[in-house]
Amino acid sequence: MTGFGRAEGGGDAMTVTVEARSVNHRHLDVALRLPRSLAAFEMDARRLIQSRLERGRIDVAVQLGAAPGQSAQRIRVDHALAAQFVAEARELGRRVGIGGDVTLAWVLERPGVVRMEDAESPVETVAWPALAEALGRALDELVTSRATEGEALRAELHTLHAALRSEVDTIAARTPAALARYQERLRERIASLLGEVTRDEGRIITEVALWADKTDVREELTRLRAHLEQLSLHLDKGGAVGRPLDFLIQELNREVNTIASKADDLELSQAALTAKGIIEKMREQAQNLE
Repeated sequence: MTGFGRAEGGGDAMTVTVEARSVNHRHLDVALRLPRSLAAFEMDARRLIQSRLERGRIDVAVQLGAAPGQSAQRIRVDHALAAQFVAEARELGRRVGIGGDVTLAWVLERPGVVRMEDAESPVETVAWPALAEALGRALDELVTSRATEGEALRAELHTLHAALRSEVDTIAARTPAALARYQERLRERIASLLGEVTRDEGRIITEVALWADKTDVREELTRLRAHLEQLSLHLDKGGAVGRPLDFLIQELNREVNTIASKADDLELSQAALTAKGIIEKMREQAQNLE
């Protein structure tokens, strides 16, 4: 499922900002970007993410910044270079006979004496508890966002479930007539082939029953209904249901394929094809669920 979460935290000197995004993925794939100064906490951060999420491509970015009232940069003064500028300026003045002393303003304007640098952010400035707190709140927001989408997906899957059950009922209602029709067709074929030859009626009945059994889909219908019942229970239960639904949809598809291969009736074939289309839609939606 897709979602987004953002949170800020930190200490007196630095703030930590965490942004977490997720997109659909069959498995859990975490991409974590930490500042170098927080690299020691990478495994702890990954464990926290994995404890909250089970599926999806998760991108988590952590940034450090200056706390309110604190500067993100600081001044560096190269005292040795400044002293060298002063000494060289005075020596030059003595040699060429120019009087006057070196001013502070002149020294500060010399290249390299004063420079701006990004403020350092040692690990001690933002410790693991502060990072964990911000990461946890970002994941809370992400999970809430994903849950909203999950409710919409669950409603869609309930609709598809009802449509598939309707097709299964159609197949079940048509099956007895299709079997009777198939048996009658077999008897007519046998009669046309044998003509007036004396026939063993008992043997013919047995053969017809054996051939008809190959087109009987009642066992598949029983398993289909059982899988549909399990699917409904998982949808109502909620939580992380993506993987169980993947398995059930795979089994639903297997049974419908068997029915389609056995069907020797136009209405049965059409219902099986419609059911396969519904199952494919269910598969696409289930892959978006955690």
